[in-house]
Parts: sequence; structure tokens; C-alpha cells
Amino acid sequence: MNDNKEFIDILLQNKRIIYKVCFMYANDNDDINDLYQDVVLNLWKAWPSFKGNSSVSTWIYRVALNTCITGFRKKRNYDYVPLKQDIDILDDCEHDEFLKQMYQLIHRLDSVDKMYIMLWLDEKNYDEIAEIVGVSRNNVAIRLHRIKEKLKKMSNQ
Repeated sequence: MNDNKEFIDILLQNKRIIYKVCFMYANDNDDINDLYQDVVLNLWKAWPSFKGNSSVSTWIYRVALNTCITGFRKKRNYDYVPLKQDIDILDDCEHDEFLKQMYQLIHRLDSVDKMYIMLWLDEKNYDEIAEIVGVSRNNVAIRLHRIKEKLKKMSNQ
């Protein structure tokens, strides 16, 4: 298979992961789209060096999280072609209001805590989270417990 075609197929199969990570670190739709572009660019640059030592989704999470945590660059005054993605992660949920409130609380967390809780909400197990983040399984368990407690406290305020 052609490398370009393979990359595009993988990108299309995993666009919800990329969008979800960008959503967690952006303030509005323009920022989400800027981050999305940055993540896609970084994935493209890293694609030739992807060896397959981890799953493609684990690799995409790592690149996306690293891109978003380092922060997107300030907007520059230049023309660009927007790569808008019209994806609503709440579109298939019957508990939209609850999820919106949950995401508002999550947005108040620091960037590293957002990363952990987002992966947990995406139903990654502790071992997968540890592999993506690059820490031990015990560290993941402790971190998630503290984050959940913090979210509970924030929801009661």
C-alpha cells in the first residue's frame, strides 16, 4: 500500500481521537481547528519514523497529547486553509447536559490531569494509559483516583 494512502486511511479512522484530544485543550472552535491542524502536521512528520512498536491509536494519542500539551502557537496573521472537522463528540449521547457539565469541569483541570481523565473516559485501561503517557500502571491508578476526587469536589462547589 502507498504510504500516503495508508497515512490518510489511518488519519480518517482515528480522526475522533485527534478531535477529542484537541477538544480537551482548546477554548473554542477556531482553537480546536488550529490544534487539529498542528496534530495532523506532527503526525505526518512523524509517520515515516513510526515503527509499529505500539498500536497506531497509542501512537496517535501520544503525538496528539504532546502537541496539545505543549500548547498551540499564537495565531499569526497569515492565510491558511482550514481543515475543519464537523464532529460533535456529544452527538450520540442521550445524556448531553450531564456530559457538557462534566466537560466544563474537566476543562478546569490542568493539562496533565485532562490527559489522564480523557484517556480514562475513552475507556483505556490503566496499562494502555501507562503506555501512552509513559509512566507506571501504579502511577496511573493513583493519578486517576486523585483526579476523580478533585472532580467530585469541584462538582459540589
